[in-house]
Amino acid sequence: MYNKFEKARLVGARALQLALGAPALVKVNKKTDKYIDIAKNELEKGVLPITVKRD
Repeated sequence: MYNKFEKARLVGARALQLALGAPALVKVNKKTDKYIDIAKNELEKGVLPITVKRD
């Protein structure tokens, strides 16, 4: 489980990737979905291609 700071970092990093042209891993409605919404949806579905390394 991620804490709120990890979630914010993951969603922000993924939204940046999407903005730079990375393909979305969930179905996207191009008219209404923004990058941040797509990233949140990916996190909720568990398909985010980012891992968290804790020291």
